[in-house]
Amino acid sequence: MNLILLHNTVMKNSIISNDYLKLHISVLLAGFTGVFGKLITLNEGLLVWYRLFFSFLMFYVILFFARKLPKENISDILKMVAIGMLLGLHFLLFYASIKYANVSVGVVCYSLEGFFTAVFNPLFNRKIFSLKEISYSLIAVLGISLIFHVDTHYRVGIIFGILSAALFSIFTICNKKLENGEFSKNLISAKSMLFYELFGGTIFMSLVLPFYLKFNSLKFMWPVYSDLAYLLVLAFFCTIGLYILHIQALKSLSAFTVSLTGNLEPVYGILLAILFLGEAKELSAVFYIGMFLILLSVFLQSISSIRERKKVTVDI
Repeated sequence: MNLILLHNTVMKNSIISNDYLKLHISVLLAGFTGVFGKLITLNEGLLVWYRLFFSFLMFYVILFFARKLPKENISDILKMVAIGMLLGLHFLLFYASIKYANVSVGVVCYSLEGFFTAVFNPLFNRKIFSLKEISYSLIAVLGISLIFHVDTHYRVGIIFGILSAALFSIFTICNKKLENGEFSKNLISAKSMLFYELFGGTIFMSLVLPFYLKFNSLKFMWPVYSDLAYLLVLAFFCTIGLYILHIQALKSLSAFTVSLTGNLEPVYGILLAILFLGEAKELSAVFYIGMFLILLSVFLQSISSIRERKKVTVDI
């Protein structure tokens, strides 16, 4: 019996390790999204619409020729489409944050996802709040607050970034509940989830875009060649690839772990922004102090998670 339990534990830890790897690759890919957002000259509304449309079209073509188009019941499709609409709104606010500030501010604000998940997850699942998770997340909140109060010219971008993080937290929690079968009695694959969520995001942006352009006194534009190239890379690698890995990671990892690991995106995003966009000269010392606090929250939670996993293994 002990050997069976040991074998099951080893297999479970192996699966978790693979999902951690998938999660970190998805976070690395996410680090590139901010850079593409700054390189693409289109406004955030058009950028998001093209990104979602190209992503859905490419994924549809791939599944069609592979003869693996997903078939789900109407109830489950509507739920996934609704979750996809959350994803579309998250994209819109995220790129608005980058356009109104810069890549570094946008990805740092994204780090608040862990805080929002620590608050929203117990509410969605009717569980007791984890003081440990909230306390670690509050360190990240302190870092954001420091940047917000000192770098006042970034405030509009920071507000959009905070709202974007809150929406992605809800998106992650809803996907976790869908993955666990809480939203559906049927087993839904990562492929089906991404397909219908991309469809939902595309529909949402197609409905919103005309009003968005009119409100901002903008006209519909076709992407120039350089923008088109960036959009295609963004759609294939940083949307289809990223979210397949993200959804698969949710199979064995908690929503909070996924959200907090996502806080490493600012590290990749800022390094890439400095490397490709030369943003280092735009960032003050206070910004780096705030970023340090955010990374400290990630480090503390990572250490805590490792200790808890070792404790569970020893108990078994």
